[in-house]
Amino acid sequence: MKNRILLVSLLTFSIFGHQLRAQDVIRQAPCSLPSILQQADSIKLELAKAGFIVVKEASMQMESEYEMPVIVPLTEGSWYQFVFIGDMSSKLYEVRMYDWNEKQVVYQKKMWGDVDGNVISYSYIPRFTEYHMIKPVQVNKKKKNLCGYVMLLKKVK
Repeated sequence: MKNRILLVSLLTFSIFGHQLRAQDVIRQAPCSLPSILQQADSIKLELAKAGFIVVKEASMQMESEYEMPVIVPLTEGSWYQFVFIGDMSSKLYEVRMYDWNEKQVVYQKKMWGDVDGNVISYSYIPRFTEYHMIKPVQVNKKKKNLCGYVMLLKKVK
């Protein structure tokens, strides 16, 4: 009898424990706005003509004024192009990029009235093969939940 209770208790704990761990996982939710997807497709076509291929891309739900960290492995000497597309109604767009030592290596800011104001795009050639963290953020006083799109492209030789 004691063995049955112990067995049932262990099974219950392992099932409960698994459910709790599964709930602790934070997953980035995608989003899709036709205007952002159209811009992304257009940018990908232009960069493909310049010899770039898409390495990673993702749409993501963002909250106004909160950075969304994106971690990417970059190879020394390779030429990368990073693109962030924010919600067209946001007033401010910023992207910061940090190397493995948490040193800021890129900072770009755009405002709503700028030409292509909701798109930040920059080239980067890393000096070391290591992970980099890219932190896009957008500010929108009218909407709390926003859509953003990130792309990492690499120049092919």
